[in-house]
Amino acid sequence: MKKFMKWFAVLSFVFVMLAGCGSATNFDQSSLRPDVDMLAGVQRAVEEYQKDTGVLPIKTKDEDTDIFIKYLIDFEKLVPKYIGSPPANSYEKGGIFQYMIWDAENNPTVKLVDLRTPERIREINIRFNASQYPQFKDKVQEHVYTINFKNIGYKEDITVNSPYSNNQLPFIVTAEGDIYVDYSMDLYNYMKDQNITAQPGDDIRELLVDNFPVVPAYSLPYTVDENNEPVIVYDPLKK
Repeated sequence: MKKFMKWFAVLSFVFVMLAGCGSATNFDQSSLRPDVDMLAGVQRAVEEYQKDTGVLPIKTKDEDTDIFIKYLIDFEKLVPKYIGSPPANSYEKGGIFQYMIWDAENNPTVKLVDLRTPERIREINIRFNASQYPQFKDKVQEHVYTINFKNIGYKEDITVNSPYSNNQLPFIVTAEGDIYVDYSMDLYNYMKDQNITAQPGDDIRELLVDNFPVVPAYSLPYTVDENNEPVIVYDPLKK
């Protein structure tokens, strides 16, 4: 996953500019939130493009690319014939969302990747690479840990805004040094609120994909334990 981080370096400039605006009225708020109409417009454009060409308007990615960022939409293939311009909240227009296609083979559906997550991961990775101190803190489970942010120069633990709730989501790191956002809190709350019972072995991240416009990208797989509570699925020998 680290090879994808360079892609998002330019986003630092975007966020610095937004932070310096002072008043929320100084920039387009539509760039910071999912929008049903924008999603619908891109969905129509994708379907029309596929009908005309027989293929999807996606960027080429390696076969082993994570499924949540594998089928990113290439707006250069859609503009201007199928859509006037990329949506205001898209990365291409300075927004925080990358538009992608979920279930590309069976039912191509337009979804969003929240780019605040990889931006945070990129920042943490810079500290990781520069630090000589231990980076692991508490053991979450075998081969997965919380991050010792103090030892890499932060005054407090770094989190990211959840695209599903008002939660601030923590980051975790594998024994191999790969950083991910931890969606356990959102998954637990959603399953509890909706009275959902899952089967051990199911990847319960699909609950978020099915019910929200934003996919849980940059995360490890999750299933449930015997108490129907989310647990991370990770074994470095089975990657």
